[in-house]
Amino acid sequence: MILALSRFTIASDGMIAPMRDAFAQRPHQVDQAAGFIRMEIVSPADMPREFWLLTWWNTAADFETWHHSHAFHDSHAGMPKGLKLVPKSTEIRVFDLIAQ
Repeated sequence: MILALSRFTIASDGMIAPMRDAFAQRPHQVDQAAGFIRMEIVSPADMPREFWLLTWWNTAADFETWHHSHAFHDSHAGMPKGLKLVPKSTEIRVFDLIAQ
């Protein structure tokens, strides 16, 4: 099992609430992806413009397949209009699960 962490920071404090709402109402398209286990979306309490998407997968190949799919790109259609990210704030890391 692996954990994929997608991290980014939005540029405007005014987009925090719309971004949280978009995630709360997400279309759950990833839930049908092969190898997908679960997703959690968190934001550090001391940095509310930063968002972390934590997704658990059976294999790294399952994550890569999803990440490069049309469904992945389509899943971003519900993001708030006018959303801008802090340049170079986007990061994707894949972790091997050692123990639970």
